[in-house]
Amino acid sequence: MRTEVAQLQDKLAEADYVADQSLATTLMLLVHLGRPLLLEGDAGVGKTEVAKALAKVFECPLIRLQCYEGLDANAAVYEWNYQHQLLTIKLQEQ
Repeated sequence: MRTEVAQLQDKLAEADYVADQSLATTLMLLVHLGRPLLLEGDAGVGKTEVAKALAKVFECPLIRLQCYEGLDANAAVYEWNYQHQLLTIKLQEQ
């Protein structure tokens, strides 16, 4: 597993993302277990960059979900519509 983690770190570095051992291990586990990774934190800490780098490494599309207060599981999972989300966010800001 250590070798796989190091390989993932190398691939992430090639995608212009530097991941420490802890993050790379977490990412490797989610790939092996087929589980999602939910990231939270303040704006600008790198949540989207992790997703972009993983999408690049695994050559898969990046699907970005912008969360906001009032977003429930049905809307996020079953009725996903990015344009609608943006409109809702803008309306809530007014």
